[in-house]
Amino acid sequence: MSQQGSRQDLKRQLLDGARSRKRSRPPSDAGSANSGQNRVAERLTRFDSHPGYQQLTLMREAATRLGLVDPFFRCHQGNAGATSRIDEREVINFASYNYLGFSGDPRVNQAAIDAVQHYGSSVSASRIVSGERPIHGELESAIAEAYDVEAAVAFVSGHATNVSTLGYLLGPGDLILHDEYIHNSALVGAQLSGARRMSFPHNDADALDDLLRRHRPQFERVLIVIEGLYSMDGDLPDLPRFVDIKQRHQSWLMVDEAHSFGVLGEHGLGLREHFDMPANSVDIWMGTMSKTLAGCGGYIAGCQALVETLRHLAPGFLYSVGMPAQVAGPSLKALELMHQEPQRVHRLQAISRYFLEQARQMGLDTGESIGAAVVPVIIGSSARAAGLSHALLERGINVQPILHPAVPEQSARLRFFLSCEHTEAQVDQTLEALQEELAR
Repeated sequence: MSQQGSRQDLKRQLLDGARSRKRSRPPSDAGSANSGQNRVAERLTRFDSHPGYQQLTLMREAATRLGLVDPFFRCHQGNAGATSRIDEREVINFASYNYLGFSGDPRVNQAAIDAVQHYGSSVSASRIVSGERPIHGELESAIAEAYDVEAAVAFVSGHATNVSTLGYLLGPGDLILHDEYIHNSALVGAQLSGARRMSFPHNDADALDDLLRRHRPQFERVLIVIEGLYSMDGDLPDLPRFVDIKQRHQSWLMVDEAHSFGVLGEHGLGLREHFDMPANSVDIWMGTMSKTLAGCGGYIAGCQALVETLRHLAPGFLYSVGMPAQVAGPSLKALELMHQEPQRVHRLQAISRYFLEQARQMGLDTGESIGAAVVPVIIGSSARAAGLSHALLERGINVQPILHPAVPEQSARLRFFLSCEHTEAQVDQTLEALQEELAR
């Protein structure tokens, strides 16, 4: 028999064997499912069986048994500043980030009106294709100037700013070190990146230094992520110490200034002004427009190479529709007014210190707050914090509770956000009411 014939016989035998195995193979799982056998458990096809929904249900049932009213999703029926309107009545409001009172300012409102009239309600495309408008560049230039850096880029979401920036810049082979209290957006971005992630104890520069000493040689790029003002505790990091550490270990440093820009420093220019540090001592400045700047979205400020990379390659910018002009316009105006009216920053800092001092004189536990826009009053019980929040609302004071699992149960608290428009009389009224309710 020829060699070719042998190969054909072998091929025929292999094919016959494959067909035989195929005929004798038991039905697949998919076939069994279609025939009614080995079906997927019904709970895996229902949203009301999802673990998240089950957790919500348990929490609501527990609240009902304790006679607590749900403190979340309270509807504000107008602009929320030092006061607001809830359930058709005016209340003193400590639950908004309107630190400098620019949200609702007629000049800022007019900037939104002018922008929407000129550009329409949407830019209708991602900026890289046809969504670019002059107002985007004006806002980014103003942010870069405020930070004294080469460039800035604005994203449509503050949360997406961190997710997309960390998720794109870092990757396998890199390391992200972050404060244990860092915002969820940074955690999600770190997870997305695929980089190794390690946390260090809150504001513990020595622990960070030790982690870098032990692990830095194992990685390529290393990024340290901290916040300028921590929104749960109202405290801040020792920036000079963190800058020294990042320089010695040849790492990048990123500062999330969501709550510190407009709050810290003589002119509200944030953590670097508070410590009188040069802008380039930090590699990545991040912030949001939804607090001081009376808008929505986030930004990254830094060197030209960083910003150009994100503008062209970060998915959260590249594949997202551009910021609407009526959102960019108010933030641009608020930034202009912040420079022109530094007395707003001074009033915010003064009323925040007054709140902190009065609360401590009453023996209230304000944790590590420095008295800059954010002052917690630690209650130590989620149920009690939720009950106090409701009792204060009944007395015309709106403050949100922070409950477990957002914080440890022993750290459950009421979190007070101050505005430059709050008065000492409002603070006194609030703290007296809180002290009375605590005594009940």
